[in-house]
Amino acid sequence: MKTFYFILIFCAALLAHNCGEAPVDSRYYLVLPELPDSWETVLGSPHWQLEWISDSGNKETRIVQGDARSLEVTLPQTWASPVVAMPFWPEKSINTGLFKPAGAIFPHDVSGKTLVLSWQGGVDASLFWEFAAAYGRTGQVSATPRLPHNFNWPRFRALFDDPALNGEVRADPWLADWSSIAERTVQSGFDRRRLVPEARSSISVPVTSGPWVGTSPFAAPLFFEGIPVFPVRQTADTWVSFEGIIRCSSETWIFFQNNVQ
Repeated sequence: MKTFYFILIFCAALLAHNCGEAPVDSRYYLVLPELPDSWETVLGSPHWQLEWISDSGNKETRIVQGDARSLEVTLPQTWASPVVAMPFWPEKSINTGLFKPAGAIFPHDVSGKTLVLSWQGGVDASLFWEFAAAYGRTGQVSATPRLPHNFNWPRFRALFDDPALNGEVRADPWLADWSSIAERTVQSGFDRRRLVPEARSSISVPVTSGPWVGTSPFAAPLFFEGIPVFPVRQTADTWVSFEGIIRCSSETWIFFQNNVQ
């Protein structure tokens, strides 16, 4: 519901922009990124839940397993828009939303008639929808509303090649609190100084030494000597090994044994 208001605006603007224009070929094939080695080793090949905005302004969803190159999507030609690919492993009780997505921003990730999804693009596409949600909550009505399709996506992505950006966030963008960043950007504009790691503490969990893989494709797997100590925040995070799944926050942890075998 929080993004529905934005989609209505997006669809109305899209129709107005396209009014009277000659039809164009808006069909593209999707190219998914390589799975991180640690995910492949522990979890195997995933399913993918794909989400995008069609050229008619509707939010579309499709589930594929393996390569998505056979999936043809239609995308709006006059607006930047996100494509999200969420990996999940239903046979191992890992549903969509636990592991961070791959993604792309159209048209910046187009190559010919393909749209190339990447793990960095997953950050961009997720931030697009965080902007949309924040816009819907604030109901911004200024003369120059901060809509996500007007954001400078190439400049944003270039920040991650800039050594002046926080080193931890450069290495793993998912350490930042993108919901908070989007909220503050919609309210007062983008400020790169907000791109810092979310506050974290640690918690000891009496499980095996690992490897434990996290939900970020940028994070290295964890190995421990002695009792494992996991980085945690107030919101629960997920870690997976051959022995099972841990959900842990700064307050507590839960271990589900053998879910990944």
